[in-house]
Amino acid sequence: MEREKLKSRLGFILLSAGCAIGIGNVWKFPYMAGQGGGGAFVLFYLLFLVILGLPIMSMEFAVGRASHKSPVRAYQALEKPGQKWHIHGYFTLIGCYLLMMFYTTVAGWMLHYFYMTAAGKLSGLDAGQVADAFTEMLASPLIMGFWMVVVVVFGIFVCARGLQNGLEKVTKGMMIALLVIMVVLAVNSLFMPGAKEGLRFYLVPDFGRMKEVGVVNTLVGAMNQAFFTLSLGVGAMAIFGSYIGKEHALLGESVRVVVLDTFVALTSGLIIFPACFTYGVDQTSGPSLIFITLPNIFANMSMGRLWGSLFFLFMAFAALSTVLAVFENIICCGMELTGWSRQKSSLVNLFLIIALSLPCVLGYNVWAWDGFAIFGGAVLDLEDFLVSNLFLPLGSLVYLLFCVTRYGWGWDNYKKEVNTGDGLKVRDWMRGYLTYGLPLIVLFIFVFGLYDKFIA
Repeated sequence: MEREKLKSRLGFILLSAGCAIGIGNVWKFPYMAGQGGGGAFVLFYLLFLVILGLPIMSMEFAVGRASHKSPVRAYQALEKPGQKWHIHGYFTLIGCYLLMMFYTTVAGWMLHYFYMTAAGKLSGLDAGQVADAFTEMLASPLIMGFWMVVVVVFGIFVCARGLQNGLEKVTKGMMIALLVIMVVLAVNSLFMPGAKEGLRFYLVPDFGRMKEVGVVNTLVGAMNQAFFTLSLGVGAMAIFGSYIGKEHALLGESVRVVVLDTFVALTSGLIIFPACFTYGVDQTSGPSLIFITLPNIFANMSMGRLWGSLFFLFMAFAALSTVLAVFENIICCGMELTGWSRQKSSLVNLFLIIALSLPCVLGYNVWAWDGFAIFGGAVLDLEDFLVSNLFLPLGSLVYLLFCVTRYGWGWDNYKKEVNTGDGLKVRDWMRGYLTYGLPLIVLFIFVFGLYDKFIA
């Protein structure tokens, strides 16, 4: 069967960026930037994006484009006879399922809060009542289960319609709307009374604040955020590489995706910090910033219902763009492993992903257990730990070693594929760093992540 192709280059870039852009860009990046010295953190984050994220993204794209296969079959098309790299292909699929086991629920939170804000259900509530609304949502398996099912049904329906008519068309519209909404929200924030103080806190390097947190902690935090923000290691980028032609070199395409992802991360800070400083609230409160702090701000500001609705719509689009991208990966892997049609793979995964997502929904209420405290407190935290601390760094390391060592696909094959087409090229002088330096950095991120979770 002839492989489907994306209709346009813009579709490829927006799909890949949509996969990379997620809720972590919005609730984690501003929090870490504020804590880590503002502009100093941003500077190091951008540096690590270039030296960490870009090369590995180009490798995932190259493996996908050279093989014209899903991640579960790509290694088999490229590895030498007798090699076992293809075992990682099955782990990429497991990683995608694990990611969707909690991401569908969190995407559902965004839709629920969009509905609550748009319907005016948070208007006029005091701070305690806004906090209670979040607690009530977590305590209700019916509310969370309903929105999780809505997310899964929407995602599967879009992917079942086909690559061009479903996924590409919907993601293009959603991503353009996301970017427009972000700019509107950012401009609105810049006219708030506390905008000047908020922007100074966010963008002006403060090495004193950086020393308080710890210079090493800030550097490692920037490194981690740069690495994890791009969703590398589970084949989510490789699948889109398999859908494109050879007209453009892949390092340049990776730059475009990283620029879009970074724009969203930076702009989210422009939205959040002026609002926090205007209303005198803690801007370093992580996830609770989104569901408790910001709804309090929207409840008290002029036209807060409109701005709050737009904010949660933007958050929903950020989450859904990742859901659609990973669903496509899962469905395509199912098609190649079983020979099923796109529609049959979509239907089977509809029920499978709903079933797999239920533990996350129930983990906040019916299945709440103190044993999850070591990971953060709930089933979601365990699933997030497995993806973020194991599947993403180790998966990225496998892609990296496969592309640069003679025991895998090899430097020459990778370089030929990544440089095919017009645009920015990988050069031979980069080989030493990519072969020896970058694997050590990825290993450090992996080991430090485990140390930070269980020992520090």
